Amino acid sequence: MRVLVLNPGSATLKGTVLEPRAREPSFDRTTSWDGSHDATAIAAAVGTMLDEVGRGIEAVGYRVVHGGDRFTEATLVDDSVIEAIEALGDLSPLHNPVAAATIRAARERLPDIPHVAAFDTAFHATLPEAARRYPVPDDWVADGVRRYGFHGLSVAWSTRRAAELLERPVPDLRLVVAHLGGGCSVTAVDGGRSVDTSMGMTPLEGLMMGTRAGSIDPGIVLRMVRSGRSADSVEADLERRSGLVGVAGTADVRELLERESDGDGRAGLALELFVRRAAAGIAAATTILAAVDAIVFTGGVGEHAAPVRDRIVERLHLSGGARREASFDGDRVVRYERGPALLVIAAREDLVIADAVVSVVG
Repeated sequence: MRVLVLNPGSATLKGTVLEPRAREPSFDRTTSWDGSHDATAIAAAVGTMLDEVGRGIEAVGYRVVHGGDRFTEATLVDDSVIEAIEALGDLSPLHNPVAAATIRAARERLPDIPHVAAFDTAFHATLPEAARRYPVPDDWVADGVRRYGFHGLSVAWSTRRAAELLERPVPDLRLVVAHLGGGCSVTAVDGGRSVDTSMGMTPLEGLMMGTRAGSIDPGIVLRMVRSGRSADSVEADLERRSGLVGVAGTADVRELLERESDGDGRAGLALELFVRRAAAGIAAATTILAAVDAIVFTGGVGEHAAPVRDRIVERLHLSGGARREASFDGDRVVRYERGPALLVIAAREDLVIADAVVSVVG
């Protein structure tokens, strides 16, 4: 089955075409939105990408960030599924509305083939109650307040790939997966199951990110609202004007490293905050597992920003004894005499989505 995978983000639309039994895509494009997320602009971007892909697509798979309680596995899309994705937009305002509009546009252009939605939250459906529950009143829980977790498609690929690199079956592995990119999260994976994760009910919780603050004192939010700011403006600030951007004006880690080397104090502070938060998240995840076989770095920063990755590892005091490193098709395995292996794995959500499409369509 020739599958087109569409990954609509807050700023970009990524498309790949995967052929049967092929790991590398035969088509791979990323385009930026024109700055607006209205239906017309999204339809135009989707249409341009479909024109480039050409004919022969047999199914389309989509990455959707939030599936709520309803979607705990990949799902064949119909009108009610799109409406449900849109309804979850308050929990993921940067992503779910864009995903729903993308699906609508592609279904209109390709009405005669199956369309399948794969959800980042689905991997975390295995979270135990102690990881899922917040220490809040029961009536809050009844209203749907709980941890969902995100980056599940990335974590699923990292888990599968780690088993290949370590030559061990997934059920035997205990991993901490750090997805560090524009969004950042850490997940504890025990035998292929998510047992703890840093992101929560929304993608705002957890580590410091490119434009998101991550976890902060909730009293700060109350203070901002009580001071006269609207809830919408506070949400926009936490989603788009915080994190690396809030401290140093950019989410580009390469630029921050260059500025830091030139003596820019704000860039250095932003990177230090990022490293501290990431290391703390990884350390916390290790307490959930009986032992840790490997720590996985993935995502744009996790894969490519070696100086940041090295600072995180140094802060965690993971490197003990002689170091051995090997590369496998671009992914890397670092071993020390003592401590867990360190893996650097390229994110491949597209492969997980394509497999889900084949499984759903049959």
